[in-house]
Amino acid sequence: MKWNLRWVAARRDIWRPSQLLVAFEEVGFTPSLSKVAALWSGKPITVRLDDLDMICTALGCTVADLMEAEAVAVAVPEDAPRQAVGGDATLGAVRPLPRPAGGRRSMPPN
Repeated sequence: MKWNLRWVAARRDIWRPSQLLVAFEEVGFTPSLSKVAALWSGKPITVRLDDLDMICTALGCTVADLMEAEAVAVAVPEDAPRQAVGGDATLGAVRPLPRPAGGRRSMPPN
């Protein structure tokens, strides 16, 4: 996730954590200045939903404005063999067996 608090605050002409604290207090949200500074300075690990709601109210934004999903890169070694999902390389090639000809499926239970 990308944390866009500073960008959203800048749209409201808020440039410092102390100014952000004043905006929070206007809507009844009273975190400590150190908590506001932590939210301001970097991406938080966790944010309470109630706090997130108050932040959005104070800044006149949505959660989508504050947080933006980022693509996650998965590292796969180039020499890794490709195999089917759930496949086990130690068993060799395991394939499903076809149904016997003329067989009918049973009815599901009532």
